[in-house]
Amino acid sequence: MKILNWKNSGTPWWFRILGVCALFGSAWMTAPLMAEQTNASSSAASEAKGSPGRDLYLKNCFACHQMRGQGIPGVFPPLAGSDYLLADIDRAIRIICEGLNGEITVNARRYAGVMPPAILQDEEVASVLNYVLRNWGNAGPEVTSEQVKKVRATTVYPTFEALQQANRYPPLPKAPEGFRLREVARLPFRPVRITSEGRGQKLYVLTEQGDVWRLDPSNAALKQILPANRYLERRPDDIGGPLFVLGMTLDRQKRLYIASNQQNKATRPYQNIVTIYRSTAIAGGDPSELKPWFQTNYPGSPAYIHAVEHIAFGPDGHLYAGNGGRTDGGLTGADSEWYGGGETPITGCLWRIKSDSNAPVLEVYARGTRNAYGFCWNDAGEMFATENGPDADAPEELNHIEQGKHYGFPYRFADWTKKAYPTSPEPPAGLTFTLPVANLGPDGGFSGSPMFTFDPHSGPGGIVFLGKEFPEGYRGTFLLTRFGNFIRSPKDNSGFDVLRATLRRNAEGRYEGHFHTVLSGLGRPIDIHQGAPGKLYIAEYSRSTNSSDSYGPSGRILELSVAGR
Repeated sequence: MKILNWKNSGTPWWFRILGVCALFGSAWMTAPLMAEQTNASSSAASEAKGSPGRDLYLKNCFACHQMRGQGIPGVFPPLAGSDYLLADIDRAIRIICEGLNGEITVNARRYAGVMPPAILQDEEVASVLNYVLRNWGNAGPEVTSEQVKKVRATTVYPTFEALQQANRYPPLPKAPEGFRLREVARLPFRPVRITSEGRGQKLYVLTEQGDVWRLDPSNAALKQILPANRYLERRPDDIGGPLFVLGMTLDRQKRLYIASNQQNKATRPYQNIVTIYRSTAIAGGDPSELKPWFQTNYPGSPAYIHAVEHIAFGPDGHLYAGNGGRTDGGLTGADSEWYGGGETPITGCLWRIKSDSNAPVLEVYARGTRNAYGFCWNDAGEMFATENGPDADAPEELNHIEQGKHYGFPYRFADWTKKAYPTSPEPPAGLTFTLPVANLGPDGGFSGSPMFTFDPHSGPGGIVFLGKEFPEGYRGTFLLTRFGNFIRSPKDNSGFDVLRATLRRNAEGRYEGHFHTVLSGLGRPIDIHQGAPGKLYIAEYSRSTNSSDSYGPSGRILELSVAGR
């Protein structure tokens, strides 16, 4: 998925300074926290009780930063005596208004987490900051609403009204007949993957920077269980390049696997390091102690670093990984820092990592997939993968994946016989391409004749196969998410939906199918997961339902369940 090409895409929220509790409402204000508030009241006699700043702090901040701003060591940074806070007050204002991207150091200790912007007006931002800056030993300057307004004007959300608009959650669409749709939880981060043990008791949700959160669907309780900085082998600032963590799954032994991609700019040419971590212990009923299990590398790319974006165990017990193309369409270049030779033998393909020996062994299972963001298997053990196409206006694809076959990238897209770009490479002599699944309508981009497969730039993502737990008409079909247009064209809002794919083989033995819209108007749905019999969980990456809107505000988890379950 071109989620890695961050043109005009907003800011990923990394660590939470203020405003998290407001997103969770009463779910954060549990009895233990209220008890802490009561117990701390006597020690806070010097503070301005009932003041607007204190009230805003209690509502928005204290569950993370604690009653006296002490934070939680290694988890939430302190505000009391914080060198980071006091060093730059305009930066503190920006953090409240916009959120923050990147690991920070506070009082010589590193912190990484999640922070959305706080939904506070200018005078409220000033009020809560003045409360923080006048208490717990802090001695900061006076902050005015005019100062806040000036700083806010330089952020992604230049006015409070723009912030409010961007942070509205879309209304839930009508559930299809025989199903129930509900909001499970609003998230303080942008999710990229969901996995679980399949019993419906807890979900694991992954962020693109590698943090793992546990979510209880029954009560929306959310807890971070694996901060990325506790297991990542290399920190981004150690090797100079960005970090993207986009793959997560559990095996039959309930061990958790996470796939990370890091660009190493300490070498020439720059390299992309793929590391798959595996949990080695259980803590509090959850996987813990992640250690590197498999690692490889290949030349990186300055823009299209799709890399490993999905991992899942197949019916054969081996781990499969979709490793995307390092280019848009096989293009070459002459930059000395970046390898300019187009694709490599292990990019733009699907891996099978055989794990039945002492050390995992990589083999290329199928080639020619530009960016397989999602894949799964039907009840016959056949593999199907969604694929994101190039910036050229080629259809996005759904492919029936068979071992040893080639699906076109970077030489051909969909059923095109023309080149995507004048400089596209020529295919090797004798190479045979396998066509994607033909879309026979009525939805997903169909316009009267077979299409291979979806609207350009619609961003197909996660995909699941529906078994016997689902109603007639859905049983034996697939549901897949479509993230929405990446080109950011206000004229094309394809995607933002969930489609049902009903597939069958045609007279030539190739799969074709009918695609129906199941849900529409979603906030960039990126993944879908069956978390219990008859229950599907959809991750909305952000809140925007229009391709021209910001990616910034974090999304939520929805539950689509068979009525009566």
